[in-house]
Amino acid sequence: MAGADPKRTSWPEVVGIPATPAVMKIAHDRSDVAIEVLPDGLKVPKGFNPKRVRVFINAKESQGLVAKTPVVG
Repeated sequence: MAGADPKRTSWPEVVGIPATPAVMKIAHDRSDVAIEVLPDGLKVPKGFNPKRVRVFINAKESQGLVAKTPVVG
């Protein structure tokens, strides 16, 4: 695992893994952002927030796997 990267804005490598290790990876890279874990397909308010990463998971699966690439915003 590489060190923290304050300029990192996306985590394509966590797609398909459970939410908990995905959140841990994102938090390791960007301890300055708030991470929200949400079911994929949930309607969320629009608007960019440079201090937020939303992790969308497939809630239909028992493991809650990351459904799409988490990004800052």
